[in-house]
Amino acid sequence: MTRARFLLLPALVACMRCVAAVSADEAATLKTTLTPMGAERAGTADGAIPAWAGGHTTPLPGAPGTARADPFVAEKPLVSISSNNMAAYQDKLTEGTKALLEKYPGTHRIDVYRTHRTAAAPPWVYENTARNALSGKLIDSSGGLIPQGVYGGIPFPIPKSGAEAIWNHILRWRGGAIVSDVANYLGTSTGQRVLIFGGIGESQQPYYFEDGAADRFDAEYNVFRLQSDAPPSRAGEVFLEWDYFNPDQSLFWVYLPGQRRVRKLPNACCDMPLPSSGGVLNFDEPDVWNGRIDTYEWTLIGKREMFVPYNANRTQQAAVADLLLANHLNPDHVRWELHRVWVVDAVLAPGKKNAAARGRYYLDEDTWTALLADRWDTSGRLVKTLWALPIVMPEFPIVAAPASGGHDLLAGTWVAMGISNGKARVYKPVARFPSLRFTPDALAGEGVR
Repeated sequence: MTRARFLLLPALVACMRCVAAVSADEAATLKTTLTPMGAERAGTADGAIPAWAGGHTTPLPGAPGTARADPFVAEKPLVSISSNNMAAYQDKLTEGTKALLEKYPGTHRIDVYRTHRTAAAPPWVYENTARNALSGKLIDSSGGLIPQGVYGGIPFPIPKSGAEAIWNHILRWRGGAIVSDVANYLGTSTGQRVLIFGGIGESQQPYYFEDGAADRFDAEYNVFRLQSDAPPSRAGEVFLEWDYFNPDQSLFWVYLPGQRRVRKLPNACCDMPLPSSGGVLNFDEPDVWNGRIDTYEWTLIGKREMFVPYNANRTQQAAVADLLLANHLNPDHVRWELHRVWVVDAVLAPGKKNAAARGRYYLDEDTWTALLADRWDTSGRLVKTLWALPIVMPEFPIVAAPASGGHDLLAGTWVAMGISNGKARVYKPVARFPSLRFTPDALAGEGVR
C-alpha cells in the first residue's frame, strides 16, 4: 500500500541507529555450514540431534489441508519425564515446563522421542533468505527497531541481536495464504473445558508473495481475519488485523452483529486480555509471541539443546475430548524432541508498561518458530508459560504451528487455540485471497448471524 510506504518514509529518514547486515563471507555459510534458514547443518557429536538433510518433503497420507498423518507413528518414546525424574534433565527443560510437571504431578509428563529435523521451505524462500542476509538491517522507527531491505524469507538468518532473532520469528515462513476451521478452548481452574471460540481463520502474508520484492513491499507483512460461528453468543463476530513492520501503523477492527457496525480497536496491543483466549492470554502472547517489538529490550543469549514440542502431527489426530485434559494437553498425544533453540530474553523497556516484566523465548533454529516461552511479573514470579505445536506439512513444504496456547500458573487456567481436530480444513493452503477480502468494508457483509 502506497499509504504505508509514505508513512514509513519519515522513520527511514530519521533513522538514528541502524544495525547492519552480515558480511558476504558470513552470508556464504548459508550454503556450507549453515542451512538456508541459518541453522547449523551438522548434528551433535553424540548423534542425539542429527544433521539437517533437506527436511521432510515426502507427501503424507490424506488430502492436503486436512489433519496431517504422523510420519513417525511407529516410534516409541526414548524417555518419559515427570516430576519424579525431571531433576536428571534440568538443563534441557524450560522453567515453565518444570512448573507444569510440578503443578500436575499425577497427570502431566513429557515423552521425548528421536529427533527428526523435518523443517523445509520452497527454494525461492531460501533464495530470498540469502539476499536478506546481505541487505537486511534494523532501523529505528517510532515503533522501535524494524526491518529494512528484507523480503520473502527469514530477515536475519545469522542474527547478531535479540531483536533480529525475534523478528525472525515474526517473519517466519508460515505458508502464504491459509484457511482453517478452528476452535479455542479455555481450561478453568476447576478442570472444566469451555469452548470460547469456533469459526474460520483466514490469513495471508504479503511479505511472502512469491512475485514480490523488497523494493516493492509496503511493510504490511500479515493480514488476518477471524469469523466466529460459536458459541451462539459470539456468532457473527469478525475480527480483522493488518500487521506492519512499524507497529504504530498496524490496524485492528471488529464487527459486532448486535450493533451491526464495524469498530476500529484503539489499542489491540500488549497486555490487553485477548477475548478469543478467554482472557488467559494477552494480545502479545498468541503464537508464543505476537507483540510490539518496542515493549521490551531483547538480548540474544545464545543456543541451547532443549526438549521442545516438535513434529506433533499426532495432536491433530485425536478427538478434542482426548487431546485436552482438565489441566493441560494429553501427554499421550504430544511428541517432544531434543532440538537446538535460540534463547532470547526480553526485559521491559524504560517507560513501557506490561504485566510481564520479563520473558524468555525459545526459537527453533530450523524454522525460527517460538516453541516455548516463560513470563515473569514485576515481583519476579513465573506467571505464564506458553507453547506451540509444530506440525510437518510437506505439501507446502513447512513445519509450522497452527495450534498454540498457554497456562496462567497463578490462576490455574489455561487455553488451547487454533484447534482444528475433527474439522474439514486444517491449515489448508489456498490461492492468494483478493485484497478486498481483508478490508473493514468486507466485515459487515459477511459478519451476520
